[in-house]
Amino acid sequence: MEVLTRPRLPDIESASQPTRHLPLGVVSCCWLSMHWYALVSFNEWFAAWVVDRNGVWIRWQRLCGKKCDGGGCRLLSYRVVIVPGVEQRQRPIVVQAYRFALDLTPAQERAVLGHAGAARMAYNWALARVKAVMGQRAAERTYGVPGEQLTPTIGWSLPALRRAWNAAKDEVAPWWRDYSKEAYNTGLDALARGLNNWADSRSGRRAGRRVGFPRFKSRRRCTPSVRFTTGAIRVEADRQHVVLPRLGRLKLHESARKLARRLEAGTARILSATVRRDGRRWYVSFACEVQRAERTPARPCATVGVDLGVTHLAVLSTGGLVPNPRHLDAALRKLRRLSRGLSRKTGPDRRTRRDASKRWERTRGQLSRVHGRVANLRRDGLHKLTTRLATTYGTVVVEDLNVAGMLRNRRLARRIADAGFAEIRRQLDYKTLWYGGRLVVADRWYPSSKTCSGCGAVRTKLALSERTYTCTTCGLVLDRDVNAARNLAALAATVAGSGPETLNGRGADRKTPPAGLVAAKRLPGTATAGKTGTVPSQGRTSTQVLTSAS
Repeated sequence: MEVLTRPRLPDIESASQPTRHLPLGVVSCCWLSMHWYALVSFNEWFAAWVVDRNGVWIRWQRLCGKKCDGGGCRLLSYRVVIVPGVEQRQRPIVVQAYRFALDLTPAQERAVLGHAGAARMAYNWALARVKAVMGQRAAERTYGVPGEQLTPTIGWSLPALRRAWNAAKDEVAPWWRDYSKEAYNTGLDALARGLNNWADSRSGRRAGRRVGFPRFKSRRRCTPSVRFTTGAIRVEADRQHVVLPRLGRLKLHESARKLARRLEAGTARILSATVRRDGRRWYVSFACEVQRAERTPARPCATVGVDLGVTHLAVLSTGGLVPNPRHLDAALRKLRRLSRGLSRKTGPDRRTRRDASKRWERTRGQLSRVHGRVANLRRDGLHKLTTRLATTYGTVVVEDLNVAGMLRNRRLARRIADAGFAEIRRQLDYKTLWYGGRLVVADRWYPSSKTCSGCGAVRTKLALSERTYTCTTCGLVLDRDVNAARNLAALAATVAGSGPETLNGRGADRKTPPAGLVAAKRLPGTATAGKTGTVPSQGRTSTQVLTSAS
């Protein structure tokens, strides 16, 4: 294990550019961007020194970055900067989560459930307070009360909710000292986020589906969870235990060596720890600020197009086929059997306050474990696929699929949801950034399946049942999905941008190979009979024909 030790400061008299400003005083010495930096003062002047891992000081320079004489440069506020001219590898800082399973004792599980219950109680109390004020103001408006005489509004930001809780906790929850303050902060933070999302969605500042008003949390329906952001949060030296505030030392079901190595090397810092029950098992997730080493894909100049589907999970432009494992279909028979058994047993009844029977609880646990296994198998397969793509190819091209619209097809909804198209896109988004690649997302209306990958001709219609693409212009016969993947790969060369994810517009003058066809503008109603035109977007009329490229 490599241990970073503070190196000995260099001798100023033996420096390549001697200075007369003595004595030497060290202001600070820190590890930054794979090098040690020392902020050194010469009376009223400051200079930065950098040292490599072997303890050899290799360069020094004035902090202002200018070419100065022997007198140096005056600095108004001293700071540590990266000395130019030193060969180094910049480490991008990302927020990454490490998730580990826990083996809790019965006493520890009761303590965690108590913290989760405290978070739920604070959430419900604050939500009832907000709803009471909003309901009172709505009732006063119906009575004709002027706006300036309405009941004053209350803030629902996290600081405002905290102040209100601290003022009322002795009366509302006299037992509040039994649990960590982070438990109540967890519930108040969840409510603040929910109210802000609802307000932004209502005013149009938040895109996507409309967000509803927050609802009260039930002990039976909500997932127990508590987050810690302050206090003693660490991984023990044996890498088999973690320490959390008020909960103490918890045993891990697996080794935490991946996180422990980064913490010991100084390339990671824990921001928060969240304990959550998923199914029948408890997990702890550490949100960490990680300095990832700069990496390069195995083939940085290679481009791959990825066409997602149901028959094959992914079809690559290189001709590779990734089979669709269909984990849900494999477990569907067992899920149906357990669901039938659960419906025939005595479950809980909220109206009569009847508790569930032991057999119902046991069957529900079995059903939950089957669902958890399916989710874990799906997650493992998608991570392996996206990691292989991000570490192999410099540019990955995918489509911007309307997954929400595809799920409205009742014949394919279950298989589309089981494939996890959106999860593949989400993982590629950050993994290409981690491994030094680039992600290009094709426009939603880009006709990747209808375009010939050989000559660029675009068919007007292509039924979903046609699994083989046949070009009437050049005679190309190719699998439909392979043809779409090749078109996606060719699209990367025409998209400008160097960011981790680049959105391309669907223009009429998209560049194609010189021997191909390019879309040209035409007036409505001037289409030549027998010509193949581009596919119009929904609700629009096609105004393009294909002409030979000059």
